[in-house]
Amino acid sequence: MEELVFCYPLEKMNFSDPGGKIKDYVVTKEDKKILRELAEKKAEIASLPVHKEKISMWKKLNALGQTRPMVWINEIPWHEMDVNDELKLTTDTDFAQFLETRLRRSIYRWKHMRADMIVEPTLPCYYKIFDSGFGISEDVETATTDEDSDIYSRKFFRQISDYEDIEKIKMPEVIFNEKATDTKYQSMVDIFNGILHIEKIGMPGFWFAPWDELIRWWGVQDAMYDLIDRPDLVHKVMERLTDAYLTGLDQYEELNLLSLNNCNYRIGSGGLGYTDELPRKDFHKKKILAGDLWGCGAAQIFSSVSPEMHYEFALQYEIRWMKRFGLNYYGCCEPLDKKVDILRKIPNLRKISMSTWVDLKRAADNMAGDYVISWKPNPDIFVGGKWDPESVRSDFAANLKKLKNCVVEVIMKDVSSAEYKPQHLWEWAQIAVEEAEKFI
Repeated sequence: MEELVFCYPLEKMNFSDPGGKIKDYVVTKEDKKILRELAEKKAEIASLPVHKEKISMWKKLNALGQTRPMVWINEIPWHEMDVNDELKLTTDTDFAQFLETRLRRSIYRWKHMRADMIVEPTLPCYYKIFDSGFGISEDVETATTDEDSDIYSRKFFRQISDYEDIEKIKMPEVIFNEKATDTKYQSMVDIFNGILHIEKIGMPGFWFAPWDELIRWWGVQDAMYDLIDRPDLVHKVMERLTDAYLTGLDQYEELNLLSLNNCNYRIGSGGLGYTDELPRKDFHKKKILAGDLWGCGAAQIFSSVSPEMHYEFALQYEIRWMKRFGLNYYGCCEPLDKKVDILRKIPNLRKISMSTWVDLKRAADNMAGDYVISWKPNPDIFVGGKWDPESVRSDFAANLKKLKNCVVEVIMKDVSSAEYKPQHLWEWAQIAVEEAEKFI
């Protein structure tokens, strides 16, 4: 029963209804006025020509072309970010507040810490999809140091102990609620008519990290011990779970519930997915397949596991998933600078995460320009009174120098806290872009 702080960049995200609390899509006249005013601000930002330039740069980066490092901030402690009530919600209903939150955060990021973000004159209306999951609900205790934060530590209680527990992992069932999707879509069209284009969007990708699931059901130490003590059990569990994931993916394809992510969507734990290499040449919008999308994989819990064991117990199964996708991203918080050789086995691999715990010079030498280095600077600079702009700038420049002649994106993520000093994130964004512009 370990206590663990873990990151989930795309944690089973319910794009259409976070928390499942939205019951209807009706908004009041007063809420509609507020939302339209915010939408006009977003549309004004989206009309700026800089976005076309930045999209071109993201495409060049994702094609392994010559461009400066692209900079992006994600996983922000929004509960600490409000300044002058810029993020204060003023609408009343759950649906209106859901839309207001998205609009206010987009405007806020552009104003204060835009880095290389893109703002488009659109708003996605995500399909209402029910996914039954894998039949095991985590048994967990949580603890937090800030009641306003959605970042917390977890203590997991073991549910997989032996061979008979493998059957607890069920094949998922995916159901599309077309009626609810249409109702929501019509409401959004009515709210934002003439200002933003409303797009119906299915699943624009998946966070595929089977070990993220397993350690919740197995326990961290017990799972690691069993890699050595009971490897056959581990293989059988991974086989079953991988089959379950693929069963779900098959249904998303069959029901045509996938949407392209070669656009303003985050890929894996990295940056934006703009590319002209997807979808495939034989793509048909009425039958989008996984091969038309970016995929991703990660095994964060394998940070201290050897490359050989990483391949045996994680990567060989992850490849079964990733080979279905047109391009792939691999990794998150686990240090991968010593594992590039095994990652070369991944079909269509384009980006590799290099977390704050890697040797960047080794990463640069091992990748040799073959992949995008998705570098994650240490968010520790924002806590403990450590913030020092001059030191941040010099360290950032020194680290970028180690990546000379590489294709690089810089992703500031896992920012659990900025100690209620959002200006430090704003400053970081400015410093990072300024130094990135000196890179070439």
